[in-house]
Amino acid sequence: MTVTTVTDDARLYIALLAGVVAVSFAAIFIRLAEAPSLVIAAYRLTLASLIVAPVGFLRCWGEVKRLDKQDLLYALVSGILLSLHFALWIASLNYTTVASSVVFVTTNPLFVGIASYLFTRDRVSSGMFAGIILAVLGGIVIGWDDLALGGEALWGDFLALVGAMMAAGYLMAGRRLRPKMSLLAYISIVYSMAAIVAVLMCVLTKQSFTGYSPHTYVMFVLLAVVPQIIGHSSFNWALRHVSAAVVAVTILGEPVGSTILAYFILHEVPTLLKVGGATLILSGIYFSIREERAARQMVLQN
Repeated sequence: MTVTTVTDDARLYIALLAGVVAVSFAAIFIRLAEAPSLVIAAYRLTLASLIVAPVGFLRCWGEVKRLDKQDLLYALVSGILLSLHFALWIASLNYTTVASSVVFVTTNPLFVGIASYLFTRDRVSSGMFAGIILAVLGGIVIGWDDLALGGEALWGDFLALVGAMMAAGYLMAGRRLRPKMSLLAYISIVYSMAAIVAVLMCVLTKQSFTGYSPHTYVMFVLLAVVPQIIGHSSFNWALRHVSAAVVAVTILGEPVGSTILAYFILHEVPTLLKVGGATLILSGIYFSIREERAARQMVLQN
């Protein structure tokens, strides 16, 4: 699959930046929401789909009807993987620290890079791979102190790692479909499917959807609007124009943004290790995007 060129690079960078800033609020809202992890995921996805899907299906129903069985399967799989990603990542925070969870959940660029090499034409160049490694190393540095604690958080670390795999599959499926579909049609299907899966998981595990504080319900709404509709939709828009590997590396900016927000909102002061890790992550994002831009310009010149 050839990467689609974008005439105005500023639009792409603004979209990616907006996505990172928006998803950076997710950890803050989750921390402030007093509810089980599956319930948080279900409310986030359900409210987002209720906002997006009615408009999307009304305006894009003809586009949805034109999807063949394979494309529809990709859309459904993308939604399922998104739901599982949220369920696993949020659940991991019950067993391990935020920093340790972030280390493992932000390994998704490695899985995207491997899958891109094996299954798609979005080949990962040596420069982009170096950017991925640099950014992942930054995540390892951020969580180094917590990883050193060992044993007790192993299950949480495992959940976050599997969550990273689910996120990689979600991005790969999106990269397969976004060049064929409008953003509104794509997120209407994917968010709706993800919401259905999350609600079913809550029902099967006998989670309650009621009885939470008004403050928690406000957090549910904020999760749906800010990190989901604004954040993930920005990344899904970018998937039409750049490879899944670049989007995955850009998402590594989330722990950096979350650390900054936690400082101002939760008064959590970052350590020097976290500052150093954040620098590595931002450097990795810069090198990956620069490599992708050079590849797009080469395609345009040819």
